[in-house]
Amino acid sequence: MSSVLDREMYSEAEAARLLRVRQSTLHYWLEGGQARGKSYKPILRDKPRGSRTVTWAEFVEAGFLREYRQKHKVPMAELRKFIELLRQEFDVPYPLADRRPFVVSGRRLAYDAQTAAGLGVDFWMVTVADDQLMLTTPADSFSQRVDWVDDTAVGYRPDANLESPVRVKPDVRFGKPSINGVSTEVISEQHDAGEDRDAISEMYALTRADVDWALAYEFSVRAANHAA
Repeated sequence: MSSVLDREMYSEAEAARLLRVRQSTLHYWLEGGQARGKSYKPILRDKPRGSRTVTWAEFVEAGFLREYRQKHKVPMAELRKFIELLRQEFDVPYPLADRRPFVVSGRRLAYDAQTAAGLGVDFWMVTVADDQLMLTTPADSFSQRVDWVDDTAVGYRPDANLESPVRVKPDVRFGKPSINGVSTEVISEQHDAGEDRDAISEMYALTRADVDWALAYEFSVRAANHAA
């Protein structure tokens, strides 16, 4: 599965569009940067690569950061340290594209890493409730967006709706959002060309609900792009 995680999948611009974050933000997460004469290390890479190509693992991990940045303005210095510690504790290069920090058996290491990194309580990935280690809302939301095989992220749901069947997968349609192997963009193009939804579902051997989900997703992408 490591080869899947290392696979170069997207340009920075395309990854940012799918994740609905600014490209400049994604670039900073991947490559770090400079501000007021000070250099800042990357968050998702152990060191800058000078590349604007995004691997599958980097895309998934950026989804985790997106979840946190949208719900909490988590300080990047502490989050950077937290991810570095997770790499060390789980001995993997992509700890947030690995399921183990999110399951019960791995939460103690995640809890120890977040406290060692100095993350404030509001920014924790794992919290304590009734003497049990539980995922916080952003961490749980991210985990539910990911499809896992064993401990490896093999799919990601770009739609915030938990019921949505839209997925991006590294080995399906070159990572473009799709339903049952059919690109949502293609479905949207057929609809724009005048085909009705029942005809589209028959054309691609999809259910009418699949078509509705695909169009709802594409419409939301357009609205987000327009707002930006």
